[in-house]
Amino acid sequence: MPTVFVNPERCIGCLQCEFACATEHSTTHQVALAPFELPPPRKRIHVAAGPRPSTAFPNKCRHCDPAPCQQVCPTGAIRRDAEHDVVLIDGAKCIACAMCAMVCPFDVITFYALANGAAGRTVAVKCDSCIERLRAGRIPACVESCKVDALVFGDLNEIVAAGRQRETAAVFAATTAADSARPMPESIVAWRDLGAATARAGGTR
Repeated sequence: MPTVFVNPERCIGCLQCEFACATEHSTTHQVALAPFELPPPRKRIHVAAGPRPSTAFPNKCRHCDPAPCQQVCPTGAIRRDAEHDVVLIDGAKCIACAMCAMVCPFDVITFYALANGAAGRTVAVKCDSCIERLRAGRIPACVESCKVDALVFGDLNEIVAAGRQRETAAVFAATTAADSARPMPESIVAWRDLGAATARAGGTR
C-alpha cells in the first residue's frame, strides 16, 4: 500500500511541507487566503530542528496497524480507511480526551478547533495522508511540495529497496573509488556547507 516515507538526511527544514499541509486542509485551499481563515488551518506534519544547523526531521503520523490511537479512542472517532489504509479522525465524534495523544509513539497528534470539525470545539488533529487527494489519484500535499525528496510517496517495499540500492552503490563507490552513488543535489550541498560554516563560526540555527 502506498505511503509517505521520510528521508531525514535530505530534509533542510524549509517548512514547505508544513505550509502545503495547512493550505490543503484549509477551507479555501488558496495559498493567499488560507492564512487569514478563522479558525486558522492547521498543519498535520511537524518539522523539528535537528542537532546540527541546517538539519531537520519532518514528523508525521505513520498510520500504524494496529493503531494505538484507534484502539484507545472511547468514542470510535478514529477509524482506518480500508481502501487507502490510512487512520482518520472524525471530528464530530472526538471529545478531545487526549487518550490518542497519550499512546501515540510518535507524538504527532495535536488539538485545535477546525473549520470542518465540530463547530466551536477543539478536536484531535493529525495527518490523514490527504485522503481526498488520494481518492482523486493525487499524492499528498507535503510530498508534492518537497523539492529535495525528503518526503516521497510510494510502495514501502519499493522505496526501501531503492534505498538499499543507493547504499550498495555507496559502499562500492567507497571501496572502488567509483562515483556510482546518486549525487546529492547542489542545493542541498550548499545548504549543508552553510550549516557547517555556521557551526564553525559558533552560530545557531
